Amino acid sequence: MPPRLHCPGPLAEGVALALPAGAARHVQVLRLQPGDPVVLFDGRSGEWIATVARMGRSDVHVTVGTHRPVEREAGREVHLALGMPANDRMDWLVEKAAELGVASIQPLLTDRTVVRLAGDRAARRQEHWQAIAIAACEQCGGNRVPAVHPPLPFAQWTPPATMLRCVLSLDSAATPLLQFAAGEESPVLLLSGPEGGLTEREEAEARAAHFAPVTLGPRVLRAETAPLAALAALALSARG
Repeated sequence: MPPRLHCPGPLAEGVALALPAGAARHVQVLRLQPGDPVVLFDGRSGEWIATVARMGRSDVHVTVGTHRPVEREAGREVHLALGMPANDRMDWLVEKAAELGVASIQPLLTDRTVVRLAGDRAARRQEHWQAIAIAACEQCGGNRVPAVHPPLPFAQWTPPATMLRCVLSLDSAATPLLQFAAGEESPVLLLSGPEGGLTEREEAEARAAHFAPVTLGPRVLRAETAPLAALAALALSARG
């Protein structure tokens, strides 16, 4: 099976182009040769069959062939905002969220967030997470790469206004997630806390901003597990 590579195009049949650095390295690691096929996607629609045209020392050129209008996106558009988990758990979360078809990811610095990022360090982490999201889409067949936004302090974050908003909560009165989302077609904005969850103040602020408290059930899930469980549940429910 030819490797899938993200190429931010736009792509069109007959176009000759140089692959982005990451995709070129992938081709070189696989030791592909001129004439070998690859599959390209640009995040707009479908995917393209292409052929390696030339291998340079650090660059790879391809010729774009036919378009395949295949889509493997989630049945429901879900955007994720989360208090960043510590260590490499954020890397794992970004990868799995991209595989599950998340539309975008907004990392947040909350009161209980262990990792503190700012300036160049924050920019490098954002670039790193975006590369993970791209690699996950290359692997799983997704054509639409989720945008990983720059990390923001919770207090400075302004949620998009046109989405159905919910926050994962341990409140016993919280509405089951699928009951909350049933019958809705609007994009969903899901807010989830870091290790230890959001503080009472942060959750109160979220509710004041029209985030409805929702629950996944009686079990207490880890910070990197809860949003993925919610994404999977929403994706499966949308597909019936």
